[in-house]
Amino acid sequence: MAIVDLVMPKLGESIMEATILKWNKQIGDNIAVDETVLEIATDKVDTEVPAPFAGKLVEICFQVNDVAPIGSVLAKIEVAGENNMVVNSPVATATPATAVEATPTNEQPESIPYVPAAPVNTAPQETGNTETRFYSPLVLNIAQSEGVSFSDLEKIPGTGSGGRVSKKDILNWVAAKKSGTTGNVVSPAAAEVNSSAVVPVANQNVVATNQAPASTVAPTTSTSASTSAASSPAGVVLSGASEIIEMDRMRKLIAKHMVDSVQTSPHVTSFSEADVTNLVQWRNNNKAAFEKREGTKLTFTPLIVECLVAAMKKFPLINSSLDGDKIIIKKDFNIGMATALPNGNLIVPVIKGADQLNLVGLSKSINSLADAARNNKLKPDDTQNGTFTFTNVGTFGSLMGTPIINQPQVAIIAVGAIKKRVAVIETPSGDSMAIRHMMYLSLSYDHRIIDGSIGASFLTEVANQLEAWDPNRTA
Repeated sequence: MAIVDLVMPKLGESIMEATILKWNKQIGDNIAVDETVLEIATDKVDTEVPAPFAGKLVEICFQVNDVAPIGSVLAKIEVAGENNMVVNSPVATATPATAVEATPTNEQPESIPYVPAAPVNTAPQETGNTETRFYSPLVLNIAQSEGVSFSDLEKIPGTGSGGRVSKKDILNWVAAKKSGTTGNVVSPAAAEVNSSAVVPVANQNVVATNQAPASTVAPTTSTSASTSAASSPAGVVLSGASEIIEMDRMRKLIAKHMVDSVQTSPHVTSFSEADVTNLVQWRNNNKAAFEKREGTKLTFTPLIVECLVAAMKKFPLINSSLDGDKIIIKKDFNIGMATALPNGNLIVPVIKGADQLNLVGLSKSINSLADAARNNKLKPDDTQNGTFTFTNVGTFGSLMGTPIINQPQVAIIAVGAIKKRVAVIETPSGDSMAIRHMMYLSLSYDHRIIDGSIGASFLTEVANQLEAWDPNRTA
């Protein structure tokens, strides 16, 4: 027999750690290849960690609600094999498992211990403070949502490795503050006692999301340290019948992403409308045959995305991001689409290489991502590397919306409900009145990079692309 390590997989370029949500297997359980061993959560998406090999679970290295760094050993699995056999994880997204030699049968097997790299200091340092202290993104998230100032954060005794403040430390401190006992130093023993009074933020049984409701879109970038502490609002005075609902983990992250985006980018929103009669009639005439032939539904989303990409190619600045004083023009067209979830939240899966897909490819990609989102089956990579975001507020009956930019992107477009209206149309014999399918469009853009002329011109081009839909094209 050999003992191999199940490691925390790489979950995206900006994600450094994840929270353990649930262990699907316990010590002594047999595990089949690709069977889910545990569920984890980041600030972007919840996901499952499958077993890259069959065997028996012999050790669990992290408990529920623990935060594990990327590449750390989550569990140890005993697999069939001869002595000195090296077993590596074949999972493409995971860090390869550490090679392990099996010891003789009368000795306890040993594995090469995982040594994590030094954490990155993501918190700002106050002037005059010579001691370097590290805070994980999860701790910084909690500090932001609970209104813990940086000076208070530095006073919290850390029980983690090297005196690092853990999730339990900051939750205990917050609980003590609410009970008026923060003047006392919280010892690890006291922390254990007080932790039962704290609702763990990461142990919410919800679908992971990075999208705000209706006409707002939550950024998909990872959470970073805020440059200033969040000010605590004045206490709400309750009167009459009221119900208090605790914000879940994802809702707190959404709130922070929204505030960060507004504070980062000076938002400007332009509006336009498009006569989409040809597009609507073409879809109505082709959707049944399309679904029968391709095995997937023909919605408005792939049609709109096709028009978006055509317009973006004429205005490359729309497909960019800002790094300091440098503008980065993206050559990939990765379109994020807001997708409603059963619990009322939204998430933004990304259509990768949208410019390389035809209408069939766009439809299959969009429907697959939407289905995965609604069934909590999205992979971490499905929400990464978006360059522009599209949200259909018309799905909820809205005529228009003013969406919030999905950082670090510089623009986001919203389309409203398609309504029949009487409109003036030009004909060879002159102007006439007709019933047309009309749709409002709104574009929010970062005024640091995009001025009104470019923003309005791009939006007009999108409307032109929609209006120019060929009613005789093949599906």
